[in-house]
Amino acid sequence: MAVASMKKPRIHLEIQRPHSDRPLGLWRTTFRDPVTKKIRHKTMGTITGVSLADLRRIQAKARIDGGPALPPVGDVNSIPASDASASVAPAANDQKQQNQPGSCIFSPDDLKIVRSREEGASKALFELAKDIGLDKMLYSRTDPWVRSALAMIIGRIVYQGSKLSLSHCGDYSALWNVCGVEGPIDVNTHCYEVMDRLLDRQTAIQKQLVLNHLSDGCLVLYDITSSYLEGEYSASELIGFGYNRDGKRGHEQIVIGLITNSDGCPVAIEVFPGNTQDASTVEGKIKELRNTYGLKDIVFVGDRGMVTQSNEEKLQALPEGEGIKIISALTHREIVEILERTGNTPELFDDKNIIEITEPDDEGRRYCLCRNPYNAERFTKKRQDLLAYTELEMQRVATTALRSQSTKAPASAELIGARVNKVLEQTKMGKYVEWNVAGPGVLDWKFDEEQISADRALDGCYVIKTTVSKVAMDKEQVVARYKGLSKVEQAFRNLKTVSLELRPIRHRKDERIEAHVFLCMLAYYLQWHMVKRLEPLLSEQREAIANKKMAIEDRKWTLSHVIEVLKSIRSEELIYEGVRFTKETEPTAEQARLLMLLRTRSPKEGLALVGSSESANQLD
Repeated sequence: MAVASMKKPRIHLEIQRPHSDRPLGLWRTTFRDPVTKKIRHKTMGTITGVSLADLRRIQAKARIDGGPALPPVGDVNSIPASDASASVAPAANDQKQQNQPGSCIFSPDDLKIVRSREEGASKALFELAKDIGLDKMLYSRTDPWVRSALAMIIGRIVYQGSKLSLSHCGDYSALWNVCGVEGPIDVNTHCYEVMDRLLDRQTAIQKQLVLNHLSDGCLVLYDITSSYLEGEYSASELIGFGYNRDGKRGHEQIVIGLITNSDGCPVAIEVFPGNTQDASTVEGKIKELRNTYGLKDIVFVGDRGMVTQSNEEKLQALPEGEGIKIISALTHREIVEILERTGNTPELFDDKNIIEITEPDDEGRRYCLCRNPYNAERFTKKRQDLLAYTELEMQRVATTALRSQSTKAPASAELIGARVNKVLEQTKMGKYVEWNVAGPGVLDWKFDEEQISADRALDGCYVIKTTVSKVAMDKEQVVARYKGLSKVEQAFRNLKTVSLELRPIRHRKDERIEAHVFLCMLAYYLQWHMVKRLEPLLSEQREAIANKKMAIEDRKWTLSHVIEVLKSIRSEELIYEGVRFTKETEPTAEQARLLMLLRTRSPKEGLALVGSSESANQLD
């Protein structure tokens, strides 16, 4: 038999875990490094899911000195029996290598690929989940449901989609196998029942997250969002109508409250009924932080309108309220009121400096006055445009009403009023318009110029309130901590949009809806750690943009791109001697760097690649 592959790398089969019920075969090469002159080994592929007897049968064939070359690709199953034990005379210069035990004169490249599946992204995230201890947070023991839960969490990042589509991804993804789930995947057993287990464990898991990422005296960020749903939910106690932050009128919704640490790391999430008001959830969250998670002293940061004066008074009256400090913002109406009470004017607001004021009878509450000139210009222009449109529409209503006087039925006061209200509801400029129906077909109206001037003076102005002492936090720190709420908003964007696809919510039972939202939060927790470790790469990109070496629209490294680059690392199933085994593709330099930063393993080299990062700014 002619040996066409004589000069191809020699490989041998190494059996690991021979006493386990899941033995592993490693196709490996042994060679001398041309630089260091040291003997090195390289793993070329693995054989999994076969018996120890099959592994030893293949190992015995690989040990044949000068064993046969494989037949042409596509004909790997037709090795003649006479060739199975034949010896091929090696070339003179290959004699020494050919006679070494464990050598075989074929390359894995000669084998037939029968299936290729995504593995890189799934494996990288699985190893990251193990590294940060997410599996232990789910449950202290590695029960089968924990492996399925990890598969769903990782699948939410890599593939999104429904639970049913995830259960059918085995043809194109090694996700379930990577997570240790063997055999056929059943959506009820491996998805829905696992979601029920996750929901039962939610409080315990969130306790561990709080323990890892929050502590007494720390900053706690809290915010509310809503998510609309499609279809009928008549039996649900959660789904209902309320203030829709997605601008989807006529859609029922749920309300979601999220707690993060100062870096935006999610630690707890809760689903509220769709008609829940933001401020009404604060008291319950404080009790949860104190009683459930054991935090005695915290700084609670909430958005404007959430930590109201009445809310503060309720909190201070509760045992849970002792030791709770707040940072929040004032509404427009509250800004006007605080200026009146303290005898200050809008001229006090400064574009560059933060001005701090207190009330004479309440020096424990501090107010930090800030002004953003960019927002000031933007708000002023928007108001001017709306006022111009309002003037046009109001004049049209007045003209139409006047023309009706020449008809048999002049426009009534009710009809004119309805038309005016429609205009003002559309433009939201009602506070600036004074109007009156003087009689049939007569509309008198004008702008309140004094009110317009007063509001224009406050354009771009905002006030941050806090009960934190000056010793603990200066005014600049107070404002910076409040602006940290943007990290919660970032989390909501990732949860609700293409990154994690919280919606559409395809569940009907309230328990499953809650479990789905919690599952998405755990996926975001893993994603947060992923982005944190990729920070060196993101920092390089930001620096290039800042130095005008790259346009912001030309930026390459987004979360979706990272996932796609890693997804191109494939697990290929090959066949030899009637036995299937797997071989992972060689990572490119780009993929190798991503794996290094994530501190995961390079599939080919099998070496732990170490990287580091300091912060965790999110990828958009």
